[in-house]
Amino acid sequence: MPEEAILKAKFSALERQKNIYLAGISGQRPAIPIHPDELERQAKEKMTQEAFAYVAGSAGLERTAFQNREGFGRWQIVPRMLRDVSQCDLSTELLGMKIPAPILTAPIGVLEMAHPKADLAVGRAAATLGIPMIFSNQASVPMEKVAEAMEDGLRWFQLYWSKSNDLVASFAHRAEACGCRAIVITLDTTMLGWRTRDLEMAYLPFLRGKGIAQYTSDPVFQRLLDEPDDASTPQPKRRLTWDTIVSLSELLRAYPGGWFGNLRSGRALKAVRKFINIYTNPSLNWNDLAFLRQQTKLPILLKGIVHADDARLALDHGIDGLIVSNHGGRQVDGAISAIEALPNVVAAVNGQIPVLMDSGIRSGADVFKALALGAKAVCVGRPYVYGLALNGEAGVREVLENLVADFELTMRLSGCCSISEISSEMVSR
Repeated sequence: MPEEAILKAKFSALERQKNIYLAGISGQRPAIPIHPDELERQAKEKMTQEAFAYVAGSAGLERTAFQNREGFGRWQIVPRMLRDVSQCDLSTELLGMKIPAPILTAPIGVLEMAHPKADLAVGRAAATLGIPMIFSNQASVPMEKVAEAMEDGLRWFQLYWSKSNDLVASFAHRAEACGCRAIVITLDTTMLGWRTRDLEMAYLPFLRGKGIAQYTSDPVFQRLLDEPDDASTPQPKRRLTWDTIVSLSELLRAYPGGWFGNLRSGRALKAVRKFINIYTNPSLNWNDLAFLRQQTKLPILLKGIVHADDARLALDHGIDGLIVSNHGGRQVDGAISAIEALPNVVAAVNGQIPVLMDSGIRSGADVFKALALGAKAVCVGRPYVYGLALNGEAGVREVLENLVADFELTMRLSGCCSISEISSEMVSR
């Protein structure tokens, strides 16, 4: 892949806006809702209760998720006037990659709950627009298949650091081999947060074999399945009910291979047990990062940084970039919002490495404010999943196009014609 990525799409907010209005003359309205709240509402109607709870839900009383969005409202844009914005360039450079807009798709797992094409649909939509996709560690489709579908589209890989360093190394090697340009270590999920919506429904998709495609397609994980289970880990006893049979059937269908073959071998059930036992690593610490650096030449970013001291420690450990994030509010209820954490993290790294952010991005104004406060780019999550649920690949593409168009108009109406002109002077607390 060339050092400077091919830009597949020339965005034009004015053209997109004009086309929507012209279609309205014939009574045609956008297939995907424009307003993020309506987008979420319609997706909720389309998705199963379990799927929507998993995607939309957050930790505890969901205060962090609420504050992620409210935090943007505490910053106001201060537009400048009488600047020539007849021409506009949204492109930016990120870790040696030129992208057409400062937007990436955040890693979100178990996309099969939203649409059968899952990660494949998101990958194709992102590649069509030139927007980088961050592959989820908890994907529904192996990274190699999504990479193939994206062709030369930019992609990174999100890594959950498991209890097996051999598996960590295998994921890193596979990511590099399939053309990923960076590895993003998610730090804030060394164990699952107290996610009340999922707990109320007693539903965890991984137990049904969903969202573990990176594992079942991995040679090291397959080798681990041949090892005996940890005798110290108790296996809960379950009552045999109709729901048990349905759950087992889902698992047998999800695991690679035939339904009856999986039933005979018991390998599907063993895969889920092994996954549950190893996929998180609460003992992960700063000293472990050196291991991954030995495994790959790719840039390494840390996702989940919200404290300035952690940002400085990342510099000490030779990290290549940071993503300010609280996991969309899914881990710690009452945590600081991502946009409020951003300025201190940016100040701590002092331009030495790029800082991105996610959690709460819903509009072009949100993107503008994040860039004004020092983010190099942003990652958008839940909105594209709602587009996926409503209309597959086309729905994802439309959500991303709307976000980019909204950002372009916000940028130009604020007096900026390039990303470099967006500065902290253009926002006020």
